[in-house]
Amino acid sequence: MRWITGWFASQVLAQRGALFPWLPVVLSVGIAAYFSLRSEPSIVLLWAAAGGAFTFSMLTLRVGAALGPVFIGLAVALAGFGWAGTRAHLVSAPVLDWRYYGPVEGRLVGLDRSASDAVRLTFDQVVLRGIAPDQTPARVRISLHGDQGFTDLMAGGKYIVTAHLSGPRGAVEPGGFDFRRHAWFLRLGAIGYTRTPVLALEHRQGEVGLLHFRLSLADRVRAALPGQSGAMAAALLTGDRSGVSQKTLKDLRYTNLAHLLAISGLHMGLLVGVVFFAVRYVLACVPWVALRWPIKRMAAFAALLAATGYLALSGGNVATERAFIMAAVALTAVMLDRRALSLRAVALAAMIVLILRPEALMSPGFQMSFAATTALVSVFTAFRSDSGWPVPNWVKPILATVLSSAVAGFATAPVAMAHFNILSHYGLFANLSTVPLMGIWVIPWGAIAMMVMPLGLEYFPLMAMGWGIDWILFVADQITRWPGVRSSIPSPTAAVLPVMALGAAWLVIWQGWGRLIGIVPIFLSVLFWFGTDRPDILISEDGGLVGVRTDDGLALNRSKGSRFVASSWLENDGTLRSQSDAAALWPEKSPVRIVRGKRQAAAFKGCQGHELVISNQPLGDDLPCTVWDPPRLLGQSVAGWQSKNGWYFITERTRSGSRLWSAPGL
Repeated sequence: MRWITGWFASQVLAQRGALFPWLPVVLSVGIAAYFSLRSEPSIVLLWAAAGGAFTFSMLTLRVGAALGPVFIGLAVALAGFGWAGTRAHLVSAPVLDWRYYGPVEGRLVGLDRSASDAVRLTFDQVVLRGIAPDQTPARVRISLHGDQGFTDLMAGGKYIVTAHLSGPRGAVEPGGFDFRRHAWFLRLGAIGYTRTPVLALEHRQGEVGLLHFRLSLADRVRAALPGQSGAMAAALLTGDRSGVSQKTLKDLRYTNLAHLLAISGLHMGLLVGVVFFAVRYVLACVPWVALRWPIKRMAAFAALLAATGYLALSGGNVATERAFIMAAVALTAVMLDRRALSLRAVALAAMIVLILRPEALMSPGFQMSFAATTALVSVFTAFRSDSGWPVPNWVKPILATVLSSAVAGFATAPVAMAHFNILSHYGLFANLSTVPLMGIWVIPWGAIAMMVMPLGLEYFPLMAMGWGIDWILFVADQITRWPGVRSSIPSPTAAVLPVMALGAAWLVIWQGWGRLIGIVPIFLSVLFWFGTDRPDILISEDGGLVGVRTDDGLALNRSKGSRFVASSWLENDGTLRSQSDAAALWPEKSPVRIVRGKRQAAAFKGCQGHELVISNQPLGDDLPCTVWDPPRLLGQSVAGWQSKNGWYFITERTRSGSRLWSAPGL
């Protein structure tokens, strides 16, 4: 026993100086533990977690240098669990649990596009007819169907519209993306649509004047650059993606260039780099200043100011916040004469993000951002010295570009495949063809355009910026046309990504040959992924769409309707078929009996005990067969597996449990 404890102590002590990057890892474990629960923990349990965190942190003063880091890790994990639950309660807001049709009054605080390319408006300060204020959602989001003239809307203004509303929908299949949880933390209590015009009640900016300023800048950018070039330029400069078409998004996604559109680490890093080196170069050109003042620190401070302005201008979404925090940590390190890029800096940025928004851990943006950043810092740290780059100096920038694109793509590929079911075959080539141009041409001209815009001189810089964007869009469009541009990957089980992430963290953070242990969980996660058991049958929440597994893949009972659910099922199943192609696979001798519409429901004469009946209309009680109809579905999606003993079903509620964000009444 002494030998074991002595060996453990020696291993921990050997890691001293390299333990700080483990803090966001153990914090993530605590946060993930909260979100993985099937039932909502009580407030008492959350307080107990906080007390446990305090107790373990105090015990670190008494347990010695070897056990101290272990107790700190336990304290941080418990703190993550407690804080995630506390955060979920702090953002609590009413959620609509019935279908509402009528006037909706509110203040415009958001403008974007849905997956069907419809413009969406987000309102706060909501008023619904006949609903008490304490039961009214804090925010609602409404899609505009038809030509609504949305360009005349003013952020911060109060509007009224007649709309259909309902509560956020759950996962399209058990274990899928939980939109209710996502909406809960956005305080989004209802979503819906309208086909009637949006009417203005009061034009005022108020607290969201910055949003109005951003959208006004976006309009000026699009006025100077028409078409998708202007839409993408507006997205890069202001974060307003409402003008970007679904075709452009699809081309960028299929070629692994979607990260160019989101204001994230790449854009923040490029802007900071341009400002930093420009300011430092200008100051260095003045000998009196260069010899007396700390121009490197001054340039870092100027770059930090530029990054702060870019954060405010872009809307401050989660991805941009992550990029800003990472840039701010690096620039602060420069001002303090510390190493700007290190695993400590990445860990500090991750800690700040998780403390501000613990729910960000569950988002693909957070996972991809820090996977790429951690991998890049780790690889380039190994090549930090000149001896690590045994090539001529003129080759180093080219090698760095190729290596960074390859490393970032490799690090983010598992996350992209797990969340979006896409593997881009030409992503590396597409990135090498566009990312350098983004850094040396698009972002610098965009920065110049923003600086001269108050003088009304933005036209020519924006035109130059547009030339670079045109090339990026051209590359994406052409590569999308190539055969075999992408593959579709089945969705893994819930444990795959966490196991893979822990293995990768061990491989990167642990010092010494022991880091190779991290390969084991990575290998196991890949095996789990390949062994994913997809359902034999899927049922939508209203019973209108059914998917059945055949020898040729998933077959659907309908070629039209429920398009979002159908496409999600097919993507999760790892197939590139369209809904109509999947409907053509529907077997003549189906293992299920489909009842659709009131006429078929009225003509339903009963069933036999071995039958499986699915209906979008109520069929009654006391039937001898297995029936899934609206009274039994209760607005939940269902997945089923067939065995020798019959069918085994899992509902969305069974998989996700009873949480704060679960639909009322389920």
